[in-house]
Amino acid sequence: MPALSTEYLPSGVVVLTIDRPHRRNALDNQTVAELHTVLDEVNGKPEVRALVVTGAGAGFSAGADLAARPEDFTATDATPIAALLGAVRSPVARIYAAQELMASAFEKIHRLRQPVIAAVDGPAVGGGFALALACDIRYAARGASFGAVFIRHGISACDMGTSYHLPRLVGAARSAELLLTGRVFDAEEALRIGLVLEVVDSDDLLGRAVAKAEEIARNSPLAVWMTKETMWQTVDAPSLRHALDLENRTQVMCSATGDLDASFAAFRDGTETTQSRL
Repeated sequence: MPALSTEYLPSGVVVLTIDRPHRRNALDNQTVAELHTVLDEVNGKPEVRALVVTGAGAGFSAGADLAARPEDFTATDATPIAALLGAVRSPVARIYAAQELMASAFEKIHRLRQPVIAAVDGPAVGGGFALALACDIRYAARGASFGAVFIRHGISACDMGTSYHLPRLVGAARSAELLLTGRVFDAEEALRIGLVLEVVDSDDLLGRAVAKAEEIARNSPLAVWMTKETMWQTVDAPSLRHALDLENRTQVMCSATGDLDASFAAFRDGTETTQSRL
């Protein structure tokens, strides 16, 4: 039975659901390999304009599935790393391959051409927290909770991109407190520190996230892709000049689609509409 389900909406939004409620949507190697497959399928696909990631039942994701068994993993053809997982015998090599399988999936989300919105209800801890952080925008239900909890189990809380994303989202000092304590915090605190965009009732969560995805989807796909890529790259820009150069080149490239000329012409004619050419 697939661990993920995908729903393609007419608006171009894809709802990706981690469908393992019996395990609080914990991420075993099989689930992560399926995530790789879905991300590879939708990346840059013209008809897919945005993704919403959520979890089935009462949890977003409880992180790595510590109860998973090697025989549960069958998707060894999903990626070269997955193939390695199916072949190696060294315990260290297997652990490293499993770590890289999950980390590289979250990197794909961050680098995906389309925006990714997390709709978080229930726990998003450990790897589930890292998954939410990898998304571009996060909405939370009132019962959501977050935490980088590995430090409580004797290993580093810096895991799966958490040490990269969290300081950029909430600041270094606040990030240090969350990572060094490993405490779990609620949706209201996540809103207060800027980690989530909005806190809503559980019944409204998915609809709110989809509505935001559809608002984004009304813009030109190339403009959205370049905006996402430029914004995240300039977060690490070594200087203002570097950021300006990247922005200038991106704007010139986007102008070649003709969307800008068409938009200005429509504005002058009073018939302005959102362009959708790639």
